[in-house]
Amino acid sequence: MLFGLKRTLAGVSACMVLSFRPAQAQTPAPKVLMAEDVFKNVQVLKGIPVNQFMETMGFFSAALGYNCTNCHGNDVLGNWEKYADDIPVKRTARRMVQVVAAINKTQFGGREAVTCYTCHRGSPSPKVVPSLVEQYTEPPPDDPNEVEMTSRAPKVPTADDILNRYIDAIGGAQKVNALTSYAGTGRYDGFDSYHGKVPVDLYAKATGEHSVVTHTQNGDSVTVTNGKTAWIMGPDKPMSVLELVPGGDLDGVKLDAALAFPGTLKKTLTGIKTGFPATLIDDRPVNVIQGMVGTSPVKLFFDKETGLLTRMYRLSHTVIGSVPIEVDYSDYREVAGVKIPFQWKNTWTDGQSSYAFDEIKPNVAIDAAKFARPVPPAKPVVKPVQ
Repeated sequence: MLFGLKRTLAGVSACMVLSFRPAQAQTPAPKVLMAEDVFKNVQVLKGIPVNQFMETMGFFSAALGYNCTNCHGNDVLGNWEKYADDIPVKRTARRMVQVVAAINKTQFGGREAVTCYTCHRGSPSPKVVPSLVEQYTEPPPDDPNEVEMTSRAPKVPTADDILNRYIDAIGGAQKVNALTSYAGTGRYDGFDSYHGKVPVDLYAKATGEHSVVTHTQNGDSVTVTNGKTAWIMGPDKPMSVLELVPGGDLDGVKLDAALAFPGTLKKTLTGIKTGFPATLIDDRPVNVIQGMVGTSPVKLFFDKETGLLTRMYRLSHTVIGSVPIEVDYSDYREVAGVKIPFQWKNTWTDGQSSYAFDEIKPNVAIDAAKFARPVPPAKPVVKPVQ
């Protein structure tokens, strides 16, 4: 969701049925924490991990064009306890989750054929009367993320051709494989920095270790993986440190680590396919490949002229539908003979953020602690927005 629209988040993840239970939030859990372990008054979304619960809130937000306060009221800002209030809109949301689940079960054999977005399309109220304006005006351009493989689309270049050309475009296999680590510094802006620019640090190793540390006004926000496990930490999160369980978010972090060292992409992606019709991103033609990372479908878009990766698009599954995550890459610069994107723009159902790196140092020694479970501050200090 774009900054400036009504659905822009007010510093926390979008919520429809969210309520917070503060007890033991900062103690590492001996088991995977489910939504009901952390939040109060969870009724129809029990038995799902906390990070998937939060993604479900983002799905509601995207489907209805809402943010946290649209559902829960302004009293929830800065007060997690208020999310537990059982207000009418939450009761409606629960009923609709059950209605959608029943439709899919009885009419589509359990297949995810209908979601909140099917009827709402970004509006709080589903439309039941056709719009003559929509019928007789030129439709918007197709979303390149939604392009699908067809039997009529050419199968050349092949997926191997596209990936090999990408490796050549960024410097060639020899130089790509010689890059074993790097560390970067730059600037970040997003909803959690009140859309002001704050420092960000990047650490990456070809062994699958990857860490991004954003120094927001209210404390550090961290997404990190040691190559096997991943964690997120941040002052806007419902708990101090959250370990990502296998699935969408963990798949996404592992994909980020692979994209940092593209020589590993063919090992990371499974079931790679091509055969997409022609499509454009920013008016430039792209080649598209599709594959899986773990259980998550992924599309990669490569500029036809330069061969460079311009977009990654993946889906993260929730109990009410799949959440899209998009990352756009630009400003490629050479680092030890390898072209690396110095700008990223992340877009997902909970917000939009951008990274602009000023410097990336290659083949540096990086302390293993940079890829360990992050340690939360003893006493988080929340500063008021000026």
